[in-house]
Amino acid sequence: MKRLCSILALSAAFLTPALALDPVADRIVVLISVDGLAHYYFDDPKAEMPTIRQLAAEGAHADRMKCSMPTVTWPNHTTLVTGVNPGKHGVIGNSYLDRARGTIVALIPDPIFNKDEIVQTPTVYDVAKAAGLKTAGIIWPASRGAKTLDWTVPDVFTDDLFQKYGTPSLLTEFKAAGIPYEKQGMWCKSGDGESRDHMYAQMLDFVVHTHRPNLALLHLVEVDHVEHAKGPQTPEAYAAVKFADERVREVWDELKKDYPGKATLIVASDHGFFPYQQMIQPNVLLRKEGLLTAEGTKITGGKVRSVGQGGATFIYVLDQANRDALIASLAEKFKSVEGVQLVITPKDYAKYGMVDPQKNPKMADLVLSAKKGYSFSDSLAGDLVVTPKTDDVKGTHGYDSNEDGMHGTFVVWGAGIKPGAKLGTINNTDVAPTIADLLGLKMPETDGQVLESILTK
Repeated sequence: MKRLCSILALSAAFLTPALALDPVADRIVVLISVDGLAHYYFDDPKAEMPTIRQLAAEGAHADRMKCSMPTVTWPNHTTLVTGVNPGKHGVIGNSYLDRARGTIVALIPDPIFNKDEIVQTPTVYDVAKAAGLKTAGIIWPASRGAKTLDWTVPDVFTDDLFQKYGTPSLLTEFKAAGIPYEKQGMWCKSGDGESRDHMYAQMLDFVVHTHRPNLALLHLVEVDHVEHAKGPQTPEAYAAVKFADERVREVWDELKKDYPGKATLIVASDHGFFPYQQMIQPNVLLRKEGLLTAEGTKITGGKVRSVGQGGATFIYVLDQANRDALIASLAEKFKSVEGVQLVITPKDYAKYGMVDPQKNPKMADLVLSAKKGYSFSDSLAGDLVVTPKTDDVKGTHGYDSNEDGMHGTFVVWGAGIKPGAKLGTINNTDVAPTIADLLGLKMPETDGQVLESILTK
């Protein structure tokens, strides 16, 4: 009964000291997400990442980390801090369809909702805060307005939201320290990811040095941005990986200076990357089948709708009277479309950590995953369901989470970690419970497990 009451209380308010085993107030764990850093870069001789490889040599690393389906940014960052799959934490994609209004609702980059409106399970920073520890987050996805982050700036693109949801006293301190937070909107609009990541690392180092949190989260964005524009494992992508490694070095140096012998640094990623040269346009197929209506390229109605997630797409059936028949017929149609690798029906959603749409209507009725070389588009342009192959290589993610190229990076160094420890394949659901354990805490029920084999205790 005591355990049940603790879980219920945490579910209601995400705040309870009952899950603290023996919180370590003199320690810090920092989680850096290098967005889009696929596991294959670690052994790629063209990838200059001396810092990350040194962290692995002195600490521990996994061969690969399986990410959540769909392998896109918002669900996977939320899994990293909750230890549960998207079907449980509720951040099911980068966007979803509001069935009643027929409009796409964006979750990326937190333009609408605060954290408590979309994250349905406790995060590790909720648990840390409840245990009396101090927490910080620098542009962590799906954390806008989080009440359990003591010092934070949100992962949003506009200055008004950045300043509205950034910790007011922290923004004042940034200004005094010459950290140009007021350029967030300009750099987001111009696509200047390098300036952003320089600033974000500077922000984290300032918070670590000035406020000494016990748990701090940092999201670096430039690798992902470059891979989208130029494709993975290209000269531009390798340059971005080197740049990210240098930002990790800055944080590592700060931790060694401020927390000698007391710091643990985790470098992880939210997904891998595939190159693509062709687009699959499901909405064109739906229009040709008479299941979607449009005026030009504007969707005006219909029985079915596709909402892209990069290398995956969500198919929503809006005709509830004929839902089962439409799911069955569309599953067969999409299996025969060039470039479609996998069609997932609701009966198999649980295998992928996704929720049945009958339980959560934000979730789609079918999920498609493309083959490497293809990506999905919501476009209605023209009559081609699949566009011709071009010489222009771009990159994306979102594909089947079982694809090796979608697996992420996991490296951990410092206090509590066995030097030289190695893991095979882990799940991203293992990260949050392991962080909690390093801080002397315990997460409520998770889909992952503590990575005991790399811990010193």
